[in-house]
Amino acid sequence: MTGLTALWLPILLSAVFVFVLSSIIHMATPWHKGDYPPMPNEDKVRDALRPLAIPPGDYMVPRAGSMAEMGTPAFQEKMKQGPVLMATVMPNGMPSMRPQLTKWFLYSLVMSVFAAYVTGRALGQSSPYLSVFRFAGVTAFLGYGAALWQFNIWYHRSLQTTIRSTVDALLYALVTAGTFGWLWPQW
Repeated sequence: MTGLTALWLPILLSAVFVFVLSSIIHMATPWHKGDYPPMPNEDKVRDALRPLAIPPGDYMVPRAGSMAEMGTPAFQEKMKQGPVLMATVMPNGMPSMRPQLTKWFLYSLVMSVFAAYVTGRALGQSSPYLSVFRFAGVTAFLGYGAALWQFNIWYHRSLQTTIRSTVDALLYALVTAGTFGWLWPQW
């Protein structure tokens, strides 16, 4: 067993490496360019929605108030007529990336702490590189990628977007695993 305090360096560095890798993936490559295509008639949609002043949040349209309402002919007709959508409304204006980047780094740090915890409980100091790589990598992959599929299953998120994000998760896991294997205490 290896304590978390002995793993502070791989925890910190793996989070930094994942942050840098994700920045490269999202800013220097076209890998995620097609994740959110433009909505047809975007200007008409914006003009129709703007007067409604919808506050930021997650919404479903149409939205039944209960399971019983879902079975009514009126609600079923709304579903047939469409559009049927789930939408996230964000605040107006150009967003600052600072809060999202800060949260992303903190998330990466938390994923590294989980990888350290699981790997540290499973392995002692001076464990072989590949053993450390395996435990840290699987744990990090689950943290970065497993939940992505829930959005595909329940919210009809694009399969291509989910696959691309899962590949990202695999890359983040490999970087995390490699960092832990490299910096695992050997005394």
